This record gives sequence, C-alpha cells and structure tokens, in this order.
Amino acid sequence: MLLLVAGSAAVAGAARRAPVPAPLLLVAAGLAVSFVPGVPEVPAYVLDPHVFLPLILPPLLYTAALDSSYLGLRAALRPVALLSVGYVLFAALAVGWAAHLLVPGLPLPAALVLGAVVAPPDAVAATAVARRVGLPSRITTILQGESLVNDATAITAYRVALAAALGEGATWAGAIGEFLLAAIGGIAVGLLLMVPIHWLRTRLREALLLNTLSLLIPFVAYGLAEWVHASGVLAVVVVGLYLGHRNWQVDFATRLQEAAVWRMVAFLLESSVFALIGLQLAVLLEGLGDYEATRVAWYAVAVFLVVAVSRFVWVYPATFLPRLLSRRIREREANPGWKGPFVIAWAGMRGVVSLAIAFSIPTTTHGDGTPFPERDLLLFLTFTTVIGTLVLQGVTLPPLIRLLKLPGRDPQAETLAEANAQAQASLEAERRLEELLADERNALPPPLADRLRAVLERRRNAVWERLGTVNPVTGESVDDTYRRLARELIGAERAVFVKLRDARYIDDEMLRTLLRRLDLEEAAAHRETA
Repeated sequence: MLLLVAGSAAVAGAARRAPVPAPLLLVAAGLAVSFVPGVPEVPAYVLDPHVFLPLILPPLLYTAALDSSYLGLRAALRPVALLSVGYVLFAALAVGWAAHLLVPGLPLPAALVLGAVVAPPDAVAATAVARRVGLPSRITTILQGESLVNDATAITAYRVALAAALGEGATWAGAIGEFLLAAIGGIAVGLLLMVPIHWLRTRLREALLLNTLSLLIPFVAYGLAEWVHASGVLAVVVVGLYLGHRNWQVDFATRLQEAAVWRMVAFLLESSVFALIGLQLAVLLEGLGDYEATRVAWYAVAVFLVVAVSRFVWVYPATFLPRLLSRRIREREANPGWKGPFVIAWAGMRGVVSLAIAFSIPTTTHGDGTPFPERDLLLFLTFTTVIGTLVLQGVTLPPLIRLLKLPGRDPQAETLAEANAQAQASLEAERRLEELLADERNALPPPLADRLRAVLERRRNAVWERLGTVNPVTGESVDDTYRRLARELIGAERAVFVKLRDARYIDDEMLRTLLRRLDLEEAAAHRETA
C-alpha cells in the first residue's frame, strides 16, 4: 500500500508536465505495473465496498463539494437532476437490457446489476479532467453537480437490482420507496449536521483543532446517514456545499491550513484510486479462464458502446425538451446550442466507484448457494467500461473542445470583474480606516497610518496592473515583476536570519518565529497577484 501511494503520487506529479490528464497516465501506469513479475496483488479488501465507500469516497466527495459553487449548482439544478438521477436510471436500464440480450444465459436481474454498476460517471474523473481542459463554467458546474449526486442514485439502483437477482422479491414500489428513503434521508442528515458543524467552526479559534474537525466531517456525515439507511453520499454533499458556501466566516488561519490539508488529501486519494483501476486488470483476467477471448472482447466493446451512446440519447432530449415545453425556460436561459450538450455527453468518464460497487457482487446467491450468474464476466465488463471511458473519452476530450471552439473563460473579463470588486472593497476599507483613525482611542503615528493606507492602495492597484502592458525586456507584467522582487527581498532577509542562527546570535525558536513572519508576507505578496 505504501508503494501504491508513493508510486501514484510520483506519476501524478510527473503528469502535471505532460499534455495528458493525470488520471489517464495513472491508469496506464497501473496497467503496466500489474503485469510486472513479482508485483504483489492489491489486497481484495482495498476495493471492498465496506472499506472503499466509507473511507475513500467521503473525503473525495467532500473536497469536490467544498470547491463547487452552491449558487452555480442551484442555477443548474434542472440539468444536474436530469443527469444525476434520470440519466443514471436510464443508463442502468439500457446497459442491463443490452447485456441481457448480448450474453447468453445472463438473467435480466443480473444484467441490471451490471447496468447500475457502470451507470454513474465518476466525481474524481469528471473534476480532474474538467480542471485540466478548461471547460466553460456552466458545463463544468453541470458535470461536477452530476458527479456529486449520481453515486447515490447508482448505489440505490444497484441494491434494488441485486435484491431481484438474489431472489429477494424486489418490487417497483419497494424500489421507489428505497430510493426516496435514501435521497430524503441523506439530505435530511446533511441539513441536520451542517448548521451545528458550521456554528462550531465559527466559534473555535484553534486552527489545528478546527482542521482535525474538518478531516472528520465527511466520515461523520457519511457514517450517520448510512447508519439510518439513508444516502451517505448526499449527506456529505449537502454538508460540503453549505460549509464551502460559508467558508468566509471561518478564521483565516483555519482556511489557509484547511485548503492545504484537503489539497494534499485529494491529491493522494485521486492518484491512488486511478492507479488502483489499472492494477486490477491482471486479477480480473484470471477469472476469465473459461471464456473465449474474442467473445469477451466483443461483449466489452458492445457494453462500452451502449454506455457511450445511451448518454447521447439522454443528454440531447434532456437539454432541449424542457426548452420546448416551457416558455419560462426559453426566456430565462440562453440557447445552449449543440456543442455544449455534445461535450457533456462525451465527458461521462467512469471511475473507481463503479469497480468498488462491482466487487461487492456476491459470489453466490442467498437462496441455494449457486454461483452468482457470470460474476467474473460482470467484473471484467465493468473494468473495460471504466478503462474505455477514461482512455477514449478522456484522451479525446481536450482536442474535441478545441475542435468545437467552445467559448471558455475570458481571463480579461474575469480580471476586470476582480479589479472592480477589489476597488469597491478597498474604498469601503479606506472609509472605515479614516473613521477608526478619527477616534482618539485608535491614534497611530502618521507613518503607521500611512502604511495602512499604502496596503489598501497596493491591494487595489495590484489587479488593475494585471491588465497593463508587459516589460519589453523581460516580458513580465508589472504584477509579475512586483511579485518576483518581493520574493527576492524576502529571500535576502531569510538568508540573514539563517546566518544569525548559525552564528548562535539567535536560537532556533526565534528563527522559526521570524521565518513564519516572512512566510506569511511572501504568501500575502503571492496572493495579491495570483
């Protein structure tokens, strides 16, 4: 496991300098390593859903929810709901029915189990690729929102299909009831937890304690929801969205530490789970000894095609039918055209959650102990579908976006909006500063008062300078030159402090205090212009 984490982090770090998204290189590396002689198999418990889902999925969902826009998701609620609920159920039925017709002797309930397993696009894959290729903001919001919620739909559909496959008498009424219980219960648990957790976060002032609490939040929300047989996924998402939306009310030290901690956690988990996908190939091939290679390959291609085509079949009607049926939608929302829905349809990468759910398929039925129908084949088809969507769709998505010439983010417009916002905030801060200085209780020497005014002026001008011309000699903007010079000055001070420590003029404790002060100044200089 240590080698898995270390190797995954190394490949992911190298992928940042490669033109290919990191998830694809991680999967490829895992595939290659799985065939190296002497490499131990990944323990079966790693992808055991009783281990993976409670320990790996909550922090990944929580980090994605913290980085998501509550207001953006609320504005895109209709397309997100149609994809995260409607599409998942449609894909499960489409894939299940196709597998039932395709594989001789595969009962329909067992085929629907496969459909539910491969139905949900993966939160990690969607977020990672969307960040890398720079999708338009609305498309990114829709994909992130879909991937946050669809796991709950897929897990519920899987449980219903599995109950039918095991002969436990699943009914449509029972299925709908279980889905409503999972959805409403998960949202209720999230609503119940989010306010007291936020209250606690705003009352505590110890950053270390608050970050410890932050690491526990997704596990508490997920575990409590699952304990009452509700959706842990939805509970984590609700809490994460609420806390992310109100994160500005938390102490600044907590925000700085929390952002760094969760970036590290997300990096390690994302890297490891994609490598795990590749490492499973050798294990799955061992279970296919009795199957003809060409026939199994045909099954894999056919299931992948059904997964890919069914998304197009769903996305376009789900995009344009509401516009045709509702005049209010036509008036409030711009026509999305055909390009945006095409990218959304093509961006349905599957991930390790599908594999984890697939590995929970029992080996035997509960009734008479007979083997579960075609279990090894279902696991293999899940794996090939995940690999196919990650490799084919993930590799072609960036050139597809460039080919379609989708309007991405406008850096100039965003910088202008940022500058205007900063100008308004600085003017209000200057008004408040003069108001405070007029009170004799806040009297300051003129140099210190002028320093406060200079800080506000610098902060206001920094963003406007980003819109200015570049240095004809270095090619840097004024903003970049300021940041570079600030680093040079801080570096010179840092070197002097170290020399004084080495000469024993100051001790290590004082050195750490001085260096922390410089670190904060360097971070402030960087953030002013980042």
